Amino acid sequence: MKYRLDKDVLGAVKVPADAYYGSETQRSLDNFKVSGIRMPMEFVYAYAMLKKAAAIANMRDKKLDAKRAHAIVKACDIILEHKLDDQFAIDIFQAGAGTCLNMNVNEVIANKAIEILGGKRGDYKIIHPNDHVNMSQSTNDTMPSVVRIATYIGIERKLMSALTLLEKKLHKKSVEYREVVKIGRTHLQDAVPMTLGQEFSGYEYALKNAISMLNDAKRRLLYIPLGGTAVGTGINADENYARIAINELNRITGIKFRISANRFAVMQQRIEELSVADALKEVSTAINKISNDMRLLTSGPKGGMGEIILPEILPGSSIMPGKINPSMPEMMGMVCLKIIGNCTTITDAANSGQLEINVFTPILAYDLMFSINILSNASALFAEKCIDGIRVNKQISAHVEMDMSIATALSPYIGYAKASEVARKAYKENKSVKAVCLELGILDKNKLDEILDPKKLVGRY
Repeated sequence: MKYRLDKDVLGAVKVPADAYYGSETQRSLDNFKVSGIRMPMEFVYAYAMLKKAAAIANMRDKKLDAKRAHAIVKACDIILEHKLDDQFAIDIFQAGAGTCLNMNVNEVIANKAIEILGGKRGDYKIIHPNDHVNMSQSTNDTMPSVVRIATYIGIERKLMSALTLLEKKLHKKSVEYREVVKIGRTHLQDAVPMTLGQEFSGYEYALKNAISMLNDAKRRLLYIPLGGTAVGTGINADENYARIAINELNRITGIKFRISANRFAVMQQRIEELSVADALKEVSTAINKISNDMRLLTSGPKGGMGEIILPEILPGSSIMPGKINPSMPEMMGMVCLKIIGNCTTITDAANSGQLEINVFTPILAYDLMFSINILSNASALFAEKCIDGIRVNKQISAHVEMDMSIATALSPYIGYAKASEVARKAYKENKSVKAVCLELGILDKNKLDEILDPKKLVGRY
């Protein structure tokens, strides 16, 4: 392999000759061989948008000449076209705050811009990663901004469509099965009748409510600390820089980001990001409950509840012929548990910042984006390959009349104690509640038919 020598404050570094990154990226690659997991490209693209907006703002402020600015803008566009993805390989476990990622982006943009202007990679007299690409910026104000930009875009343009799809599929089932009467269950024991549609309506509403919480948290990400530079004072950035840069950023993204009311707070804290993580946990908790219930309702099919039939997507056993498992709910449950675990990491990371910055931002950012991506993918699959294809087992209503909990409807007429006596006798003698009532002479048949009609017992919800 051919190399070139890039120099920084620590001296010369051998960098692959064909690399667009430079010395600081190479040092990061050499020093942080930890997980082999790269920072998600969503943050790189958000950085490219931000650097593009910054170059235009610096040009309008007459700090950056038009020739360099246009080259930087073009280099950013090339990154946004996914043509330089292989140049971003920084491990998620890196130096704190995100300086490694920021400098990786700065160096790639600089070297690509140098080429655009006819120079050779590494000739930073033409365009310098710090002096030109990073002009009016610091990792400490750009990284928090990038985390918010990427997270907002990920939720708005990917996750919300997947969650909305799942919500619609749940609603479809709540309507489709609103007349299917079944035994309700509490404590995993038989309870009063309900409809399968009502059960699904509960799932739908729980998810809808969690989505609303996520939307509320997402809106808090629109306030970014761009222009705060090192600690929030705005050192080395002109007065109009942040306003121009954010206007350009909004033009690029189509989103209305705003300058934070207090940049010190946003650079010190990760409270808004934590709110998003909490909301993702709420969504995951709601979906995990649904996925667990799908496994219970399809259990058996002969020795369990077997009330619903899930789409068969793959064989379930390497040894038992013909066995089919609830694979999609199992996958969905694991995803939800991972997101709940990620929230714990994000909470600790947000809680571990000191003074003017939070050095745990890279892992917080990674876990946020990882949660968004896996929840997006899994929710869409769960909706399409599981919920949408659910069928009802014809035996779902077979045991409703034999359910001793149906005696609950008798309590207003004969009292709780007498109804309990009827229920226990029905259970022990394997008779229906109605049969026991007739046997004991409790109310007449017409009245019992009226009181114990399962379709009337399920209510109006």
